[in-house]
Amino acid sequence: MPPGPSIPPVWTPPIAEAVRRDLCTDCGISRTATPGQCGHACQFLKPDYAGMEKAVHGRARDPEKPDELFFGPFRKMLRAALKSPRPGAQWTGIVTRIGERLLETGAVDAVLAMAADPADRWRPRPVLVTRPEGMAQCRGMRMGYAPLLALLEPARALGFKRIAVVGIPCQIHALRAIERELGFEKIYVVGTPCSDNTTTERFHEFLALLADDPGTITYLEFRADYHVELRFSDGTQKRIPFLLLPLSKLPRDFFPLTCRTCVDYTNVLSDITVGYMGGEGEQWLLVRNARGEELLALLGDEVRTAEPGSAGKRGAPVKGFLKNTERAAGGLPVRGTPDFLRPLVAWLMPKIGPRGLEFARARLEMKAIETILHLRRARPKRLRHMVPQHVWDLVAPYGLTPGEGEK
Repeated sequence: MPPGPSIPPVWTPPIAEAVRRDLCTDCGISRTATPGQCGHACQFLKPDYAGMEKAVHGRARDPEKPDELFFGPFRKMLRAALKSPRPGAQWTGIVTRIGERLLETGAVDAVLAMAADPADRWRPRPVLVTRPEGMAQCRGMRMGYAPLLALLEPARALGFKRIAVVGIPCQIHALRAIERELGFEKIYVVGTPCSDNTTTERFHEFLALLADDPGTITYLEFRADYHVELRFSDGTQKRIPFLLLPLSKLPRDFFPLTCRTCVDYTNVLSDITVGYMGGEGEQWLLVRNARGEELLALLGDEVRTAEPGSAGKRGAPVKGFLKNTERAAGGLPVRGTPDFLRPLVAWLMPKIGPRGLEFARARLEMKAIETILHLRRARPKRLRHMVPQHVWDLVAPYGLTPGEGEK
């Protein structure tokens, strides 16, 4: 069904209030007419990743492909970039362009995605995009919770039969859990990786530590070269090494427990994951199934692809992260390197630290360690329900094994 004249290219319909729940990232399900679906949709209750991966991709993780232990099932893993990068994109604009192509070709009636709140460029606002030109409003990174899946009901009420959803892992897990109940003819799923979210208000506190005039920051990205890149409204740029970030000035609960215990950094239930971790300065694609192949094919010769590289060794940095996380006792793992050595180590890491796929593997192991340590401390009874086997496999080389009642 094509959008009627009364439906704008980018639209946020009225959304109900959220139902308050423990360990909730407000994916939007609790705001629908059937909030009880949270009981089987939520990633933070009793996820069945092995079963859901098989249902979505037609198979489990292949033990003959060791990287699937880290990243989930995939058919292709690529470095990629649009040959003509889109202005305002976080990287080159691959996700935005996929959404445009889906709408241009009539493959979908609408794309569910995030745009910026009119009053705050960093606050995510869930939107229904019904025309290709509307996808430009969805470029760039946002920080904060946004009830994307609350838009499923309005999309269905408008008569849309084929949709695409662009979301982070906790949103996509919930979507997949209720997908068969929704009644759409087809759903394309474009996933972006995510491990650490916070409220928009807390994010503004972080920005205030990075610049004298944080209101002029227009772009922020944690890059795989161990730097945070900032861009400002006057066109200037700034790069800050990870080790020199003022993390010690942030409150202990800056990242909520949900994000510190997420087991799905790479969005394994999406058709295609578009991120940066293994891209060595470009975007990183994991084409997971036939529908993901369709999405990549929509870009045609607009996209340049190559095999991802890998360099360095992750063992020592991951062990250091484990020790720092244990010392932090629930706070941010910021201790370890003495202050006087931090500039030197920050200079060395992009040259000798894990890069490319080894960087991505290191990040997955760190997230797995973080999940187990934080759950043990804050929600020990949740360990046996929230941590899938592949996460225990990731931490085993570092001496973390399930205790009694944890598995």
